[in-house]
Amino acid sequence: AGNPPDLYFHAVDGAYVDTGLALELTPYITDEIKNDYLPGTLELGQIQGKQYGLPLYQSLWAWGGNKKILEEAGIDWKAIQENGWTWTEFKAAAEKLTKKLPNGNTQYALVTDGTSLDFMEMLTRSNGMPDVLNDKGEFQWNDERILDTMTFVSDLMKAGHLPAETAAITPAKRMDLFYAEEAAIVSKAIPYYDVMLQNRAKDIDSGTVQGAKIDFVLLPVPHNDGAERKTSMFGEGYVAFKQKKDKGEEHAKNTFLIMEGLSGAKAGNSANELVLPFVRKSQAEFYEGKGLGTESTIKAAEIFANFKEIPVTLNLDAEASGNQKKFKEQVVKPNIQALFSGEKTPEQIAQDFKDKGKQILGQ
Repeated sequence: AGNPPDLYFHAVDGAYVDTGLALELTPYITDEIKNDYLPGTLELGQIQGKQYGLPLYQSLWAWGGNKKILEEAGIDWKAIQENGWTWTEFKAAAEKLTKKLPNGNTQYALVTDGTSLDFMEMLTRSNGMPDVLNDKGEFQWNDERILDTMTFVSDLMKAGHLPAETAAITPAKRMDLFYAEEAAIVSKAIPYYDVMLQNRAKDIDSGTVQGAKIDFVLLPVPHNDGAERKTSMFGEGYVAFKQKKDKGEEHAKNTFLIMEGLSGAKAGNSANELVLPFVRKSQAEFYEGKGLGTESTIKAAEIFANFKEIPVTLNLDAEASGNQKKFKEQVVKPNIQALFSGEKTPEQIAQDFKDKGKQILGQ
């Protein structure tokens, strides 16, 4: 209740802290609570080193594959889950996964949508760039690394591994192509897709849904040959606020107690349902042996979490974070559309990033 609300379910954000109303939690977090969090997870609720949120689970972005198609092409997906794969290795796999189907349609190695930035952000993160800015606020998308990334995507388009109409593909259409087995791999797949496809298989068996049943494989995002493997991860959970008409210290303590109660052991059900890594030891213990995902997906998510990239927004002030968001909306999004449609070359886009970076980011 109140304005703003006492508790809000969201990832922490510098903009909240900038209001002066976000409740810093450090005075209320006991050693017992701290020690219950798995290494590197409590930090997902911090802004510039100060605790403003309690994460409920670790969100994880990856790619998803069709097990049957991968195995028919001789792709060792288990080794890829374990060891990752480079852009060169992905291109070699894409050659095997792109082909004409008996009905005349094309089976693409990869499908993504042309309306969001997730695909490009995952690839740049896997080429040594944590985001448009790094955690010190330094502009990253202005050197050879971004050109290499754009060229990698352009090469996939030219080779026919991505649909020619990618710029017009929506997230829903992306999944339709995957369901129709006209795409071997789909970009941006969270581990929950495993459960989603299990439920879809049940609907197919019951006759309520038409189509082929798909066994899901969680795949890491390939990384540039000279870069480190990275997983895009962030924490979602609860953020606490003081009221504009502050209700005092006792109310703040009670707010925290409720916050703690809502993110404890039983609250691990969120991670369990979504097949996402737990943030607390008590959660992992409470749901041990109760996982809804397949054993391979649960194991893969745990492996991928070892390579997580902490979001740079947790270390940026509100102004830098806002400028980064502005750059993505005004510069990156239209340029990615132009890349998919072939209207601009990687070199032209890289130059535009440099020029607009000076205007918007001052770098």
